[in-house]
Amino acid sequence: MLFWNHIYSQFDPVAFKIAAFAVHWYGIMYMLALLGALYTAKWYVKRENVGFSNQILESYFIWIEIGIVLGARIGYILFYDPHVDYYLSNPWQMFNPFMDGTFVGIRGMSYHGAIVGFFLGTWLFNLKYKINVWKLLDVVAISVPVGYIFGRIGNFLNQELIGRPTEVVWGIYVEGVLRHPSQLYEAVLEGLVVFIVLYLYRNYKKYDGELIALYGFLYSVGRFIAEFYREPDFQIGFVYGEWMTKGQALSLLMAFAGLLLYFFILKQGKKG
Repeated sequence: MLFWNHIYSQFDPVAFKIAAFAVHWYGIMYMLALLGALYTAKWYVKRENVGFSNQILESYFIWIEIGIVLGARIGYILFYDPHVDYYLSNPWQMFNPFMDGTFVGIRGMSYHGAIVGFFLGTWLFNLKYKINVWKLLDVVAISVPVGYIFGRIGNFLNQELIGRPTEVVWGIYVEGVLRHPSQLYEAVLEGLVVFIVLYLYRNYKKYDGELIALYGFLYSVGRFIAEFYREPDFQIGFVYGEWMTKGQALSLLMAFAGLLLYFFILKQGKKG
């Protein structure tokens, strides 16, 4: 386990450089996350004969990706960044990839902000194309967890969102401190486990929309558990006592919203 424990000291987050631009492993994994989600959606639609064309799926993924990036960045500024007043006064700086003339990329994304952007993008897409939006969202529920696996591995390779100090033998040294590889816990809990549960449940759903509602609940439960092993955001710390993080608080709200949506869909389906 010695090599694994010290993997960060032997691994470069930069995959390669093109002139002055550094291409990080995180960026590569982010692209794999998008492609993984898209091709899982195509595979699922074809396998289950859902009825959406590849053109619709590809167009939809472009719309929601724009919404996700905008929502994730703005959400991070509003929920986590201590310089929110500066960014609100200079909103163009939210997406400035340069710092002191050096290209550093855009850092700081909020998952819960991404959810808001995702639903906004979905709403606008539905206004334009007039589709069965609940059926499409169920496709998203199956495909997004696959992409999330790659995304969390990207966090791990980028040496960010580090875990809390630990003594477990599979811990990773970060600046001399042995920590949980919490990003990988999240890849499993929020990605792999959610995908397996939803994929198995698909044969039991009665109404369109059940899967996306359950996704919201299952993701939130996985995130809530994983946060016990993840170091709280340094600029925020704990928001309730000495145990609840901002991510856990937002996950509780999202889990509650997912359950409400699930029972609402069941109730409306029975009425129909």
